[in-house]
Amino acid sequence: MKKILFAICAALMAVSCSQPKASQQPLENSVVYEMNVRQYTPEGTFAAAAEQLPRLAEMGVDIVWLMPIYPIGVEGRKGTLGSYYAVKNYCDINPEFGTLEDFDNFVAEAHRLGLRVVIDWVANHTSPDAVWVTGQDPTWYERDAEGNTTFTADWSDTANLNYENKDVWKGMQDALRFWMERGIDGFRCDMACEVPLEFWQETIAGLRADYPHMYWLAEGEEPKLHSLSGFNTSYAWELHHMLNAIARGEKNIPELLEYIEKDAQRQPENAFRLMFTSNHDENSWAGTEFERMGDAAKLMAVLTFTLPNGQPLIYTGQEMGWNKRFEFFEKDHIPAWEKNEYFDFYKWLIGIRHDNPALAAGSKGGKFEVVSTEDSTLVFTRKLPDNKVTVKAQLKAPWGYEIITE
Repeated sequence: MKKILFAICAALMAVSCSQPKASQQPLENSVVYEMNVRQYTPEGTFAAAAEQLPRLAEMGVDIVWLMPIYPIGVEGRKGTLGSYYAVKNYCDINPEFGTLEDFDNFVAEAHRLGLRVVIDWVANHTSPDAVWVTGQDPTWYERDAEGNTTFTADWSDTANLNYENKDVWKGMQDALRFWMERGIDGFRCDMACEVPLEFWQETIAGLRADYPHMYWLAEGEEPKLHSLSGFNTSYAWELHHMLNAIARGEKNIPELLEYIEKDAQRQPENAFRLMFTSNHDENSWAGTEFERMGDAAKLMAVLTFTLPNGQPLIYTGQEMGWNKRFEFFEKDHIPAWEKNEYFDFYKWLIGIRHDNPALAAGSKGGKFEVVSTEDSTLVFTRKLPDNKVTVKAQLKAPWGYEIITE
């Protein structure tokens, strides 16, 4: 027994597509890192980010998810630099980050290190001055009585696409293929539930026929994102809010176990659930994990790596304990990188994840069993015939955790 303790485009460009190393972890054992390119380095470029990839590989990351990399619209732009999610052109690069060649070099370096590269895809809307607004039929967009493009909530820097027009489907699929031709490994799909599930079903099946290694991550919790549309992973938003509530002392073991049982009943057996203590939305708008979870932040991260069906996510700066809300529309980069206790913490967690197939997401992971719930300390196991992981999580102050592997 080993005991571990720790308190887009009609024309496709022909490019050479570097492929990841064969030694990669299988998807069900993989860990995702969300890279905010603008804030990731002082330069905020692909070239500078590529130089940092060896550090992520050393930590053990498997998938690098890039927030949107496309040119940002000017009309209605928020702040100085605008929102990544106000896309002006699906098949070009934000000049803030460099060039298409710089992007290709980033992908090649990631693949050399055995990392998959996933890019953020914004299918629900574009910017109001996107190339599609003037370059295509007006019915590609939802419009009001005066013929103006519409937007959702307070996203006045966007324009909603009209998925009742099947030409939009074809345009979107061509754009996705553009990036697959450049050698990426999949997509994180923004607001996936706001786009018809049938679109995803047709699109994912069609692209997987040509690119069988593709990985699809949905921002959404609807079970049909898996069963109907073919996504590998969906967001575990409910769990995230549960962990915040436990850290505030508002909920505890009964509510957590109720959630786990309910999620297992709702989701298909092979569904991966993205689990996180932070991401770009939470960090900028709700606060850092330290603001929301306080001294329980590390314990909650342990749970995202060990609860059933989870695929863990680490957001930019978490691996160095960066306790600051990033400005969303401005340059607000993290300081020079340094390896500290948080780097060691996440490297330790990733190593446990990789070394123990019982922690895998989906149907290949070990069975979840509760051992004890006394005194707000949850003890559970994840068990396969030849691998067992026991987790002890003290869900009240002083927060504590222990992982035992066999």
